[in-house]
Amino acid sequence: MTTEVTTATTPSADDGATVRSTPSARSAGYAKGRATREEILDAAMLLFGEVGYHTASLREVASRVGISHPGLLHHFSSKAVLLAAVLERRDEVDEAAFQADLDAGHDYFDALAMLIERNAARPGIVELFATLSAEATSPDHPAHAFFQNRYRTVVELTTAEFERWRDDGRLRPGVDPRTAARLTVAVMDGMQIQWLLAADTPDDRPDMAEALRAQFAALLTS
Repeated sequence: MTTEVTTATTPSADDGATVRSTPSARSAGYAKGRATREEILDAAMLLFGEVGYHTASLREVASRVGISHPGLLHHFSSKAVLLAAVLERRDEVDEAAFQADLDAGHDYFDALAMLIERNAARPGIVELFATLSAEATSPDHPAHAFFQNRYRTVVELTTAEFERWRDDGRLRPGVDPRTAARLTVAVMDGMQIQWLLAADTPDDRPDMAEALRAQFAALLTS
């Protein structure tokens, strides 16, 4: 039995004839669309990190990619939609690398420090997170709920790991696992700010991962 393949036709721009859209042509179009989408996300990630969400414009993102403003809106219907996609992509990349470290045998806290080491090689990512998380403290910011949920999840996961340390006798007596988790998050965020501020004084730039490992060591039993 054979299956008939129906192809769409569109007017030719020069002679009024029709041009058949083959499956291979459509596949090429989809691939190009995916590539453009990735370029938009990359450009938006950098711009949001440089100037913040409110100051950034979709026209500037489109200009950096080399497409029109309507062309960008074809992929992302609004700036809020683009922001959500940028944040989701950032987390997907980080979570995949983090899970790979866990699968390779590193414990949770080693994997956290390794994640920070990778981010040190991606200053745009660090700047994006620092800028947007500060902006998103406002309840009317489109990323407010995202960061609320993200911090809640990180604190819960880290609390569970410190509880395992406590149950194994590795956590210092009197240290509350949830408090330890919140302090860990505070160290990570605070070191990001200090690291970003020292961009123009590289000799004085702190080692974010080293600071986090020192925090973990301070919470361990001797």
